[in-house]
Amino acid sequence: MALFRSVVDTLKKGLSRGGAGSATGGAIKRVLLGKPLSKAVLRDLEKALISADVGVKTAIELRKDLEAMWERGEVATGDEALPMLKEQLVAYFPDEDRTLAAAAPGAGPTVILVAGINGAGKTTSIAKLCKVLRDREQTVLLAACDTFRAAAVEQLGVWAERLGVQVVRGSQGGDPAAVAFDAAAAAVARGVDVLLLDTAGRLHTQKPLMDQLSKIRRVVAKQIPGAPHEVLLVIDATTGQNGVNQARVFSEATEVTGIFLTKLDGSAKGGIVVAIREALNLPVKFVGLGETPADVAPFEPAAFVEALFS
Repeated sequence: MALFRSVVDTLKKGLSRGGAGSATGGAIKRVLLGKPLSKAVLRDLEKALISADVGVKTAIELRKDLEAMWERGEVATGDEALPMLKEQLVAYFPDEDRTLAAAAPGAGPTVILVAGINGAGKTTSIAKLCKVLRDREQTVLLAACDTFRAAAVEQLGVWAERLGVQVVRGSQGGDPAAVAFDAAAAAVARGVDVLLLDTAGRLHTQKPLMDQLSKIRRVVAKQIPGAPHEVLLVIDATTGQNGVNQARVFSEATEVTGIFLTKLDGSAKGGIVVAIREALNLPVKFVGLGETPADVAPFEPAAFVEALFS
C-alpha cells in the first residue's frame, strides 16, 4: 500500500503539472462533475479523452460504453460516471506478468535489449533497470552498443561506475553488433546474471538503423539460447500518439516485449499508456518518475488511473 501511494503521489505531480488546464484530470472532471449525463456531455468526454492521448478508437469505445449504461439507467450523472470510467480504463490492463522475463535456470545470463529514439531517456532508463536488478542482488554487465555517439558511451560509463557494474565498449563508429557479440561472450564467461544491451538511439523511420537493431538481436541469440529474453522499448510519455507509431515500428524490427515509459513526471498527459496497450497489446512494465536511478516504479494500472484523474 505504501508503494501504491508513493507511485500515485509521484504521478499526480507530473500528470497535473498542466494545472487547471490539464487535459488528463482537470478537463475530464470539468466535463463530468456536477452535471447530469447527456449525449452532449458524453461527446465532450470523448474529446477530452482524445486530448489526453488515449487514442481516438479507445475514446469512442469508452464513450459508447458509458452512453449504453446511461441509456439503461445505470448512471444518471457525471459524478456516477467517473468511477465507472476509471474501472473501464483499469480493465484495459488485465492481470498479466509485468515482471522482467528471465532465462531458464542454468541456461546462462538473462539478456535485456533496450531500444528507443534519441531523447527518450534510454540510457537513464538502463541505469534505473540496473539499480532494480542490483537491488535484487543480481550481477549485471552493460554493453555500450551505441557506437555512433561517444557521449552515449561516456554517459553509460558514468552510470556504471556509480552503480558498481562493468561495461563492454567498442570502438567509436564500430559495428554495434560486434559489441553485442563481445558482451554476450563476456557475460557467459563471467557468469553474470543479466546482460543489459544499450542500443543506438535511432529514429523508427530509418530502416538501415532498424536493420542494425535486428542484427544485434540475431547475434546475441546465436550465443545465448532464447536471447534476448526481454526487449524493452523506452518511450517518452510526452510524445503523444507518435509513441504508438514508435512502438509499432520497433516491434516489427525487434519483437518488443514491454514498454519502459519515461517522463511521466513531466507530462500533463498520460493516456498514451492506454493507446499503446489498445493498439499493440504491449504491457508497460516500468515507468520513469524522475532523473535518478531510484526514480523508477513497476507499472501499476490502478495507481496510474488514480493519478490520471487526480
